[in-house]
Amino acid sequence: MKVSTILTAAVIAAAAFTGFAGSASAQATRTWVSGVGDDANPCSRTAPCKTFAGAISKTATGGEINCLDPGGFGGVTITKAITIYCDDVEAGVLVSGTNAIVVNAPTTAAVVLRGLDIEGLGTGLNGVRFLAGGSLHVDDCLIRNFSSASGGNGIAFVPSNSAKLLVTNTRLWRNAVGVVGAGILIAPTGGASAEVVVENVVSSNNNNGIHANSATSGAISVAIDNSVFSLNTGNGIAATGGAGSINILVDGTTSSDNAAAGLTASGATAIIRLSDSNVTGNANGLTTASSGQILSFVNNRIRGNTVDGAPTGTLAQQ
Repeated sequence: MKVSTILTAAVIAAAAFTGFAGSASAQATRTWVSGVGDDANPCSRTAPCKTFAGAISKTATGGEINCLDPGGFGGVTITKAITIYCDDVEAGVLVSGTNAIVVNAPTTAAVVLRGLDIEGLGTGLNGVRFLAGGSLHVDDCLIRNFSSASGGNGIAFVPSNSAKLLVTNTRLWRNAVGVVGAGILIAPTGGASAEVVVENVVSSNNNNGIHANSATSGAISVAIDNSVFSLNTGNGIAATGGAGSINILVDGTTSSDNAAAGLTASGATAIIRLSDSNVTGNANGLTTASSGQILSFVNNRIRGNTVDGAPTGTLAQQ
């Protein structure tokens, strides 16, 4: 009887272990989607899934989703570290009246989005909405037409924990048209801080090109390099200081033909430092309010605006 009991327990344990192993093996390090796939598939290369939402549950934490061929792969909520990498194919994410990609992951999670065409059809809320996580890298993406009546953004970086954002080689176009929002909004909540790098980005025909707002955040640090903020109906580059400090470094960048200001800093905690950049064709070149500061390294070209404005101070190049 005792031997039988022991054997039975061993069989149950072995079955449980086998079941666990089977469950673990269902999540692959690399999965695939295809325009002609099926979410009932295991998301392997020979049996790809149809959507990002279908693939993400079958992808291990820290794994990668790749696109085999062109397709519309739908919106997705990301709750773990993952890479969605779709170079050299048309990887569409098309939504209406909602967010396209939401990141709400653990505070150590790194999320990478590369090679995506994210379309909001004029009614979308946000192309990418980052609520929590460790870091987000958006590379080589096109994000456009997120202009919900309640406000829209190409990228809304609004983490409740301190986090990092890197946007490279990306185009943001026609977001927040006629409503509040920006190509890139940086507005952490609950005292969280943000470190942001923007490189080789074009943000045009939005409301604001990029807007950092520290109303409820900790420190916000932004480095903008080799980018263009043009033809926006509001400001090209805007800093609105509040509870936290904002420090924006703008280098080798053009802010032109914006209906409000090329650069604007409002609030005593908002500072923009400007180096080797062009500010032209705007209604106002540089504007400040409520003790905001725009400091120049005296190597910029601020000309051809309806009102050029002037920096609040200068900086020595060391």
